Amino acid sequence: MRTRTFGTSGLETTVIGYGGWPMGRGMYGSLDDDEAMKAAQVAYDGGVRLFDTAAIYGWGYGETLMGEAIKSFRKDIVLVTKGAREWQRDNPDRSAATVADSDPVKLRKSIDESLKRLQTDYIDLFLIHWPDHTRPHSEPMEVLEEAKRAGKILHSGVSNHSVAMMTECLETSPIVTNQIGYHIFDRRPEADVMPFVESHGMGIMAYGSLAHGLLTGTWKAGHVFENDDWRRRGDNFGIQSWGPENLAKNVAVVEKLKTIAGDHGLTITQLAIAWVIKNPAVSVALVGAKTPQEMSEDLPGDWDMPASVKKEIDDLVLAEGSGVGLSGMAIAT
Repeated sequence: MRTRTFGTSGLETTVIGYGGWPMGRGMYGSLDDDEAMKAAQVAYDGGVRLFDTAAIYGWGYGETLMGEAIKSFRKDIVLVTKGAREWQRDNPDRSAATVADSDPVKLRKSIDESLKRLQTDYIDLFLIHWPDHTRPHSEPMEVLEEAKRAGKILHSGVSNHSVAMMTECLETSPIVTNQIGYHIFDRRPEADVMPFVESHGMGIMAYGSLAHGLLTGTWKAGHVFENDDWRRRGDNFGIQSWGPENLAKNVAVVEKLKTIAGDHGLTITQLAIAWVIKNPAVSVALVGAKTPQEMSEDLPGDWDMPASVKKEIDDLVLAEGSGVGLSGMAIAT
């Protein structure tokens, strides 16, 4: 599998990374722990060397499961986790509201908790998950610098941060990456976030490469989500690509994308991943897989997509897609 660095940081990653959000129960519907861990093993065996998770995924459960899944090859990978988002720890309902909270005391504790759940003594890359607007955005970066000096983390970055927020963070700490949503149906980061990242020697971690499921090619026009699936709300981080008013049109677009994929010997998921990687600002495309079969299918997404194919895809989605993200903020403001 091809590798890239996160900008000028020197930190290397494979172009496909294993996304651990589905490992957090109560997020993506039903999940079999053994199957999810086998999927992580398939990813590693297939050349994937970056594994991403977060404390908030399943309220710690996702990190715990990830720790089990990677323990046999922990030292061979870039392990990424995220913090500074709090949940109601005395509430067993994982669908309850969460809040960005980068209080330094809580963040220090969160780093230690993540280390324990992940069964490791260091984290390769730790990100501030969502911006906390109640305090300076540079404040949690001071905690990450402190954790670096203690050897608890090696590199630091952010997730879902705007240009203004990153500018403020850079006053305190270097940023290796900004992890943001980016896929065929959402091109909003191209306006300003990606140019800023490239010009400041960072790299993009793209999550939602398969449009959080829309680009798996398995959805129908009347797709119904399970009760414990966050996608039931229809809102895809500020766009409505799978909202009830747009889903049927976009499923039809996906069917046409399948034809384009087939013309090049690919599946729709492989085409979607290759599209994300085609952008030079992207260091790694994250793919969440709940089963070994899903992960096996995703791996050939490491395909060097010709510019003509990308144009064909873009022309189709722009002409026929509905609720596509083209302008505005792809992240919290």
